[in-house]
This record gives sequence, structure tokens and C-alpha cells, in this order.
Amino acid sequence: MPLDDRPVTYQLPVMLGAIAGQPVLTPPRALLGNYLTPGNPDAILRWLASPQTQGVSAIVVSTDMLVYGGLVASRIPGVWAIDGFARLRALAAIRAARPAAFVAAFGTIMRLAPTGVPDLGPAKGYYATGATVDALQQYANLPDPPQTPEQRGVATQLRERLGATLQAYLDTRARNLEVDDYALLIAAEGGVDRLVLGQDDAGPTGLHLRDVAELQARARRFGLEERASIEPGADELGMVLLAQAFARNVRWTPAIAVAYSRPDAAAFNDQLEFVPIDTTIGHIIGACGGRRVTVPAQADVLLYVRVPGTSEADERRFEDALAADVAAGRSVAVADLTFLRGEPGPEQRALTDVLIARGLAGRIDAYASWNTNANTVGTALATAIAAGAGRRAGRYDARAHAQFLLDRYIDDYAFHQFVRPVLNTELRARGIDTTLLLPEVASEAAHDNRALLWPLGLDLLAAIYPQYRDAGLTITLPWDRTFETQIDVRLKPRVPLPPA
Repeated sequence: MPLDDRPVTYQLPVMLGAIAGQPVLTPPRALLGNYLTPGNPDAILRWLASPQTQGVSAIVVSTDMLVYGGLVASRIPGVWAIDGFARLRALAAIRAARPAAFVAAFGTIMRLAPTGVPDLGPAKGYYATGATVDALQQYANLPDPPQTPEQRGVATQLRERLGATLQAYLDTRARNLEVDDYALLIAAEGGVDRLVLGQDDAGPTGLHLRDVAELQARARRFGLEERASIEPGADELGMVLLAQAFARNVRWTPAIAVAYSRPDAAAFNDQLEFVPIDTTIGHIIGACGGRRVTVPAQADVLLYVRVPGTSEADERRFEDALAADVAAGRSVAVADLTFLRGEPGPEQRALTDVLIARGLAGRIDAYASWNTNANTVGTALATAIAAGAGRRAGRYDARAHAQFLLDRYIDDYAFHQFVRPVLNTELRARGIDTTLLLPEVASEAAHDNRALLWPLGLDLLAAIYPQYRDAGLTITLPWDRTFETQIDVRLKPRVPLPPA
């Protein structure tokens, strides 16, 4: 049960199953909603309890979809906490009816900013739009409680300005905290085997810290240290828990070693996470069902993590070590976090360019380089574990793996580095807010996106996977905005030309 119908949450988990040779079932897409339209939790619960899911080895559920109808829907008023409790109880009943299945659930601790949209089209009269969203985020980002006279003055001004909207925001946060707290109770009762609560997009200060602390304390009181975790992340959590299921199914506990691009990288902090990246990475390794090792020779997967500000000498050492492990036949996963600082440009492109130029891009097991640290690392690790599980079971699909990685190169690299900036510049020059496009503009933007991204995708295919040919490359904007694209990659092996 995915978080919503975006590619990262709906498409990629299914693609991971294809790599591992472990098919992933999902509800009918029409039940998942789209962007500002919530999914249908009760219909999805009926699907989950139906004969279609009999005999599955694992069930991975987004509690945001289960309770509210998706991530965006979880950030607005509407659903009562008591309805959320009932839906969580329904999940526990399904778990009781599927005693042989490993059941994992993941939820999000509400981020500081509501979904940012302009007051037009389907968002006309929406709970919070435009400058109101910015003001709510400013309030939520203040220390809780405000520490200085200046901070207290800002808080007072914002409370007076926002009025009932601020109270609705705070009530929504309180409702979500109640639901997350109840999910921990369900886990303590055995309603799920594994629970991850990911803190969505929130840094080291703000209203969320009290929520995190309360949930951590409740997890300790319930004795859930081994079965529940509270950590940064959101979009990647479905993939991460599926990776754990894939590994469990082949009785494998992946050993993961981490290699950073500079000596002090472990202390680097994503501004949208409340702990340093090394802490987040440790949580993700655990949620994937893995264990962290410090000796690379003992690792099943070598996770190479590149951060901003790496010196030229450190960069060369990092690239050479990565190349040596690939040459030795090791499983290498690459997480490039340079997007965490600055706009698209040479630093963010450099490692991918090197991977392609040195013939490594098609030989590594995983690649990701977009969104938060947790999103990127979670995507990369889940991919490598899916490949490892497939190999151990004799069900690994090399073409599915190539399709997944080419999707990542086209999306994380080509779209975000070269295409999205162009789309945004052109639309903003016309005074258009790129967070919500009206139908005519969305259609135009989707056309421009395809026209710009298609040749880049074919170039990447030729450079990275010359053994395959394009069997149908579909490019769309899945939501009416420019934040993400969806690429459907279909490859066929090239037939060798007969000798002259």
C-alpha cells in the first residue's frame, strides 16, 4: 500500500520487485488518488483483505494512505483521529488473518510546511495556500518554545496574522501525533511486525522535535526498540521495508559498509533532517533489515556516499576506491548528496559524468542523487539489496535492474540537472507557480518535458547500457507540477550483428 501514486512511492517499489524476482502487488491505481485528490483508504483495505492478497509473503503498508488517503492528505484537516484508529485496527485484523506474512508499516511525522500550492484551480479555497503556507512554515520552524525576545515577537505576529488557519494547522499536527502514537500501540500488540515513523522534511529546530521526542519515549515504554524506529525520511520508506522483505525471504541479513567522499562527511547535516546524515544512514540500514560493518571486506554491499564540498584530492580517492570495488565484482551502491547544497551545476554532475566516462554507471548495483539524504540513501540501498536478494534466490533479472538504474539516471541526473531548471525558468518568467499547473499549462509543460528529456534519455542509454535498445520510453509529469517526472523504461537486448 504505497504512500501515494508518485513514481518514487508507487512505480519504483514495483520495479524493485522485478529486480529481485519477487513480484509486488499494489492496489488499483485509481484507488490511490492523485496530488490534491486523496486516495480511498476503505476501498484499499477491502482490496488488501481480498483473495487477491492470499498467500503473500509480506505486506508493506503506508499508514498515511491507510488513514488519510496519502501524504498530501495527511497534512490537511478532515479525517478524524478516531477514524484513523479504526483503519489501523483493520490492518491488525488483516495481519491476524495472514499469520504467515511479514507485515511492516511506515508512517510520517508531519513535516513543518503544509503542501505549498497557489490559490487557484483545484486548490481554490484550499486549507493553506501561497503566502499562508510560508507563514505557517516560518512559525513551525521557530524553536519550541521560542527562545529569544525576537523569536517570541515573530511568533506573536504570526499567530495574530494566521488566526484560525494556524489553529487548524496545529490541530492537524496533534491529530497526526495521536495516530502515530496509536500505530506504536498496534505494533506493541503485534498488529504489525515492523514499524517505521519517518520525520518528513524537518530540520534540527521546530515544532516536530516535541512530536519526535514523545513518540520515541512511547516506543521505549512499549519495549519496541527492536521493532519500531523514529527517523528522518518519507518517500523512500516503502522501498526500504520492501528491501527488508526481499532479504527476509531469502534468509539474508545484508552487511553494509559506508564509504564517504571526505573524512568529516558523517557529521554533515541535511537541512531537512533533524540528525546528521550518518545517523540517518544507520537507521536506513536497520530498516532495510541490514547490519552495519566497518570492515569493507566483510560487507555484502558497499555504500559510497558523496557530499558537497569534497576536495579534488578526496574526490579522486573516492572515485578510484569505488572503481576498484566495481572491478573486484563487489556490490556497490552510490548515493550522491551534492544536491543538498546549491543549485544544479558542475559539482552535482561531476560524479555521474565520471561514472559514465569510466564505464562504471552500468556496473554498479545502485545509484540515486535526488531529494533528501534519507530519500537518496534509501533508494540506493533498497536497489542493491533487491539485486542481492535476487541473485541469492536465482531470480535476479538483469534487464529489470538496467531499466531501474536507467530510470534513475534519466530522472535524478538528466531531469533535475538539465530539464527541470529550463521548465521552471520558462514558466516562472510567465508568472506561473510551478507547484500547481492548470490543465492547459500542465499539458504544455508535459510536452516540453518530453521533448527535452527524451534525447537525453536515449543518450544515457547508449552510453551506459549499449547492450540494450529502447523498446518504448514514456515520459510524463505524474502530478500537475514540475517537481518530479515519471519515466517508463522498456529495454530489449540488442541482437549482435553477424560477422562481415
